[in-house]
Amino acid sequence: MKQDISINDVAKEANVSIATVSNVLNGKGRVSGITERRVRKVIEELGYAPNLLARNLKTNQSGLIGLVVPTVKPGRLKDNPFYWDLLAGVEEAARERDFHIILAGIEESEETFSFVRERQLDGLIVVGAGEGSTAIERVQALDVPVVFVDNYIRNPKLYQVCLDDRLGGLLATKHLIDKGHTRIAVLIGDIQMERIQHYGVLQERWIGYRMALEESGIAYDPSLMIQYPTSVEGGYRAAEWLNQHDDVTAIFSFSDISAMGILKGLKESGRKVPGEVSVIGFDDLFMSGYTHPPLTTVSQNIQVKGMAAVSLLYNQMDRVSEFSRKVVLPVELMIRESTGKAREGN
Repeated sequence: MKQDISINDVAKEANVSIATVSNVLNGKGRVSGITERRVRKVIEELGYAPNLLARNLKTNQSGLIGLVVPTVKPGRLKDNPFYWDLLAGVEEAARERDFHIILAGIEESEETFSFVRERQLDGLIVVGAGEGSTAIERVQALDVPVVFVDNYIRNPKLYQVCLDDRLGGLLATKHLIDKGHTRIAVLIGDIQMERIQHYGVLQERWIGYRMALEESGIAYDPSLMIQYPTSVEGGYRAAEWLNQHDDVTAIFSFSDISAMGILKGLKESGRKVPGEVSVIGFDDLFMSGYTHPPLTTVSQNIQVKGMAAVSLLYNQMDRVSEFSRKVVLPVELMIRESTGKAREGN
């Protein structure tokens, strides 16, 4: 068999024109189902692989999309499976149009985004850069299609995908209050509370928490805000904090991965969940139903979030203007066994 199979070879073997083969490869033009199946069978039999470099030169596209997570915390990507699920959704949607993904964790204050021009990326998905972030201004200056995920940026001209985080915070806290809890701690993340307005997702969940307290006539207590990293280790440290605050009967972690650290820490210290402390998370990661006990959490479809971001990128690339520039995805409360009634005497 020939080592270098060309599009001409495929067209000849399938008894069609080169243009027809090209249409099948690119999903364009009018090609009957019978013809498409015949062409794809020949492609498979001959082992033909399109010359991406030649195609990119012709279309002026690299076929690459960047997924960017601004972070000043080393290891943030590997520590939180949220990003794995998001990447899976992005990759699935990108594959439909033969795009490939470049994943980059960056430090906002120092990143120049030179890699975007060097690799000639066709688009960017930027995760978690809050209002006022230097990354937003620099990305806009690149003049490439960009979608911001979980950013809460006020500029209505920017393409954004986010979650109803405020409702999520409200649902989680109300669930605990309905169980009789009044001293509810929050593992909010490794942030300075006076700068919470720069962390859109965390701020929205925190506002939802406060709304639920206010609706129930419970005073907000800033001393219940636990500021440890969003990681298993951060959750484990939060469990140590709980052991020193016996009056706190419930904790709301703004991420499932941290909630799992809380469960581990409480178990090792001999405290019962939910008998002594109720624990609720946020995200509904694929393993959240397999913890001990199974984790009550605010559920979001993370893969759909990634797919929605790619869809907004395609709208920009295809110059589609009739769709909204902002997608807000729903949440729901997933009640499992890590939350229960507040213990007697609370």
